Amino acid sequence: QVQLVESGGGLVQAGGSLRLSCAASGSILSINNMGWYRQAPGKQRELVATITSDGIINYADPMKGRFTISRHNAKNTVYLQMNSLKPEDTAVYYCNANVRESLFSTRSSNYWGQGTQVTVSS
Repeated sequence: QVQLVESGGGLVQAGGSLRLSCAASGSILSINNMGWYRQAPGKQRELVATITSDGIINYADPMKGRFTISRHNAKNTVYLQMNSLKPEDTAVYYCNANVRESLFSTRSSNYWGQGTQVTVSS
């Protein structure tokens, strides 16, 4: 089993910044993609950004230029630096990791964190 633990959420004024962290632990052989998603009240969960083990990054359009995703492979950790925050960024932010757990199988599984609340006041 694999656990993902997020931290760094909170309340911030519009224009402010927050940095989210997500650490993976447990039965981990390697981690492929890691990423951040978010879900606002009454809306579907949506992509924020993803990063591969080789550092290839993908951002959703609304986040480009404001958010920066990074990862520390040795620490099995992914980060999300969020700048110029807007009230519409208010949501629960979830970490996701695609994890290979066994040396005897190439199968990988998706895991989710419990979510961290980000609230941006106007």
